[in-house]
Amino acid sequence: MIKLLFSLLLLFASETLYAQITPIREALLNRDDRNVLIVAHRGDWRQAPENSIKAIELAIQAGANIVEIDVAKTKDGQIILMHDKTLERTTTGKGKVTDWTLDSLRNLKLKNGAGIRTKHTIPTLEEALLFSKGKVMLNLDKAYEMFDKIYELLEKTQTTDHIIMKGNKDVATVKKQFGKYLDKVIYMPIVNLDNSNAEQIIEDFLRELKPVAFELLFKNDTNPLPKLLTKSLKGKSLIWYNTLWDTMAGGHDDDMAVEDINGSYGYLIRDLNARIIQTDRPAYLAEYLKKLKMSL
Repeated sequence: MIKLLFSLLLLFASETLYAQITPIREALLNRDDRNVLIVAHRGDWRQAPENSIKAIELAIQAGANIVEIDVAKTKDGQIILMHDKTLERTTTGKGKVTDWTLDSLRNLKLKNGAGIRTKHTIPTLEEALLFSKGKVMLNLDKAYEMFDKIYELLEKTQTTDHIIMKGNKDVATVKKQFGKYLDKVIYMPIVNLDNSNAEQIIEDFLRELKPVAFELLFKNDTNPLPKLLTKSLKGKSLIWYNTLWDTMAGGHDDDMAVEDINGSYGYLIRDLNARIIQTDRPAYLAEYLKKLKMSL
């Protein structure tokens, strides 16, 4: 009887968790443009060290639907969360990540955004997957070249349906190198709209892979493509913009949002039909979306 109750509790907990992530994945797969999905860049790094478990936790609490994290491989082939190739900026260690084993890295402490030592330590990707499971989707950055090994971890942790991959390779290369994962993991092309072949790249992907979304980049509003794509992509693919710094979304970034939120997030949502926004200010964006009644 006790075993049965325990099993039922586990089943209920699992179903409750997946009830949280299912609407996010369905919004992507259905190209649902009624709401805006929030992507927290490296977790909520203003509140905890970037790429830490705590940063992921706080990003979820802030209202993020997706958390972007960076991965790296250690000397002994383990996959950890780390953006830089070297340790100095984000940890108390020194040198290249690839010169350290996981056991040695475990002894280091992470630094916060001000470069101050914290109590937090470097997590493995597996730990991040298990913590995030059922709570939030993850965008894995710097993962493309090691994805075969990463996919083993996804299967082990049963999180293949939690993952978003992005890249700026052409459609033929993506199909060749990543094709066996495309029916399991969401893949989004990154397209720089300032490049002369941007429209062709988008057309190729729409024809060959029908991606759920495109991440689009442009430096300033003199580029006519962002507005044109709001119409041509509607119903076909969602549009993802990054507001991390000014050259990624025509100056409509997080810094502008602090002074003029309607001219930043509002412009991207209203005029460019952005339905996925990656930000370094997830709580600020979440509050704005609630006012617009566009929160998932």
